[in-house]
Amino acid sequence: MSPLRLCLLACLSLGLAPAGSSAAERLLLENVRVIDVARGQAGPSVSVAVVDGRLASIGADTAVSEGARRVDGRGAFLLPGLIDLHVHLFNHSTRRPPNEWTFPLFVAHGVTGVREMRTQAEGLPFVRRWEEQRAAGRLLAPRILATGGAVVASTPEEARELVRKTRAAGLDFLKLFSPHPESVWRALMAEARRVGLPVAGHTPQSVSALESAQLGQRSNEHLTQIYEACTAAHEALLAARRELDSARATALTARQEADILRAFDPALAAPLAVALARTGQVQVPTLVLPHAEAHAFARDPRADPRWPLLRADEQARWERLLREPLSGGPELAARRWEVSRRLVGLLHAGGVRILAGTDTPMPTIYPGYSLHDELERLVEAGLSPADALRAATLWAADFLGRGDLGRLEPGARADLVLLASDPLTDIRHTRSILAVCLEGRWLERAELDALLRPTKAAEAGR
Repeated sequence: MSPLRLCLLACLSLGLAPAGSSAAERLLLENVRVIDVARGQAGPSVSVAVVDGRLASIGADTAVSEGARRVDGRGAFLLPGLIDLHVHLFNHSTRRPPNEWTFPLFVAHGVTGVREMRTQAEGLPFVRRWEEQRAAGRLLAPRILATGGAVVASTPEEARELVRKTRAAGLDFLKLFSPHPESVWRALMAEARRVGLPVAGHTPQSVSALESAQLGQRSNEHLTQIYEACTAAHEALLAARRELDSARATALTARQEADILRAFDPALAAPLAVALARTGQVQVPTLVLPHAEAHAFARDPRADPRWPLLRADEQARWERLLREPLSGGPELAARRWEVSRRLVGLLHAGGVRILAGTDTPMPTIYPGYSLHDELERLVEAGLSPADALRAATLWAADFLGRGDLGRLEPGARADLVLLASDPLTDIRHTRSILAVCLEGRWLERAELDALLRPTKAAEAGR
């Protein structure tokens, strides 16, 4: 292997672009079948031109100027870059360095965009630096499409002040957490509405899922409060929590879970889905979490061949968390997964838009890999492969207000995934990645494989 090739692979293994690399190439992708995610169809073999990081043209007679890089797709399938709508790139609570180690894993799996769910003001300079380096071709990383300012308040006035600070800091949305008392939650929602700051996150534990959606929470994560809303005791459950302070209400919520899951009534889920759909709120169920609790938590994490890809401090975190007893034990974990799976199918059938997110890097939820896991779980829940693809492309981009992403049409950003097999026939084919294009930068399989080598930090931690 040439010294230049060795240097390229070494740079890629750290998520860096080689010195002098450009942010975008002029590309002509030939003989590729473009997947129209809106229609759920794979078209005939055509050529796709990429100029200055955007799709310039698509068609049988497409051409670009002399000197463009030509790629023979040989009937492979071209998909928009995937978007993970629930990731964590910061470790503010534990004061560990940001999770830059995740970037190569995202890119290697075709995840070209993410929504960061817990950013504080001091994290924004990191985000700006990552975006600048990525755009300049100095960093292989997904786009940071939105940053959420997580707030924890104990009084309505504190809540209003934190909303104003979040807005002034330049964060894209307000991230809610479950323990907020109802009065604090109402103050948060009202102030966010006043200053024009979108709200997403966990529906608070004493608030109904439907009321939260009706008051403007744009996305609900992890199906919070949806489980309760599908039981006959819904109002009584919430009333009991409202009588307690946040800490005791959180403890009561945990004790109620087994009864809630046992009392799950599909007949109540159907009308709830219709009502939620009318509000326009999306659900990001992160099905990989309950699935992992039911199937993966009992395993030795070090036995996973992907374990060396984690940074040393992340390995320590996973081991610590996985030593803790699983909430409710394996039987409750199995029930939690089954109810979650059925709920997503019922919500989707009722018209609720389901979007793809993973909560990576929660224990056993590997960056990049986990989004493909989530797509498979969504199909298992009842979505068609086409809808699962939309959940991580077109619908995700539209939710974020990014009409230049999630679709394959002239003018769109050239964030692309080239697949060997058609994911519309089997969602597992999203894993058959031949190449990834990140805003016009073409990475073939050898470069992607190099991104999946253990980082120096992870090797030092072994």
